[in-house]
Amino acid sequence: MFKRNLISLSAAVMVSGLLLSSGARAADPVAVVNGEPISQQTYERYLKYRSQQQNGQSGEIDREALINELVNRELLLQEAKKQNLDENPAVAFRLQQLQADALIQALIQKEAQSKPVSESDLKKEYEQRVAASDAKEYKASHILLKSEDEAKAIIKELDGGAVFADVAKAKSTGPTAKNGGDLGWFNANQMVPPFTQAVAKMKKGAYSKTPVKTQFGWHVIKLEDERKVTPPKFEEVKDQLRSMKSSQIIQQYVIQLRQDANVEIK
Repeated sequence: MFKRNLISLSAAVMVSGLLLSSGARAADPVAVVNGEPISQQTYERYLKYRSQQQNGQSGEIDREALINELVNRELLLQEAKKQNLDENPAVAFRLQQLQADALIQALIQKEAQSKPVSESDLKKEYEQRVAASDAKEYKASHILLKSEDEAKAIIKELDGGAVFADVAKAKSTGPTAKNGGDLGWFNANQMVPPFTQAVAKMKKGAYSKTPVKTQFGWHVIKLEDERKVTPPKFEEVKDQLRSMKSSQIIQQYVIQLRQDANVEIK
């Protein structure tokens, strides 16, 4: 059941005004407020609007509560007009923008519906992305030092046969020192670019022969292992792909509108 709460004044002006101005007054209104009828059509449209607001949440929509909510809206709307708030520049601008938003959204929906994205389109997009993907995850360790000279000295130790994990425990200034510098598995987006770029060029089991500088200091890195990232299944990303393809269609539509229009930016 809907809560019997009052909405904000500006929302009341917007919603009630749009609903009441959208159609004829029904012969049998659901309520009359100070001589102003609230039609059955208005009730049905508002019922649909509130059902969408529930977004799939369970609960029966109570007719009496909904009518009372419409009555409250109408009372607020009448009072707002009585106080000439519709002539307030800020309120008028907001109403203008809300109307523009509604029209733009209707146009976008119409354009999207006229060019539906098929299942085969989505599968083709998915297959292309999977084929082009070279996403990897890396397992690496590092030794973090404060200066380049210290990092170079560590590399000499490793060249001389020192065990990477032991050196990391003894000399790394990073929080992973106690674990022998082990960073675990990570993808490219989880590390700063200089670090990831260095790791991507290394061979499994090798350590960096030159120090790698980041905002955290100087690193000596060892690539322990790497693996390709298993792409998500089609069904898991289908909705995301559909949204992306629909956005592309609208973007192209806007580009075409601009190309056909006379636009002067001053």
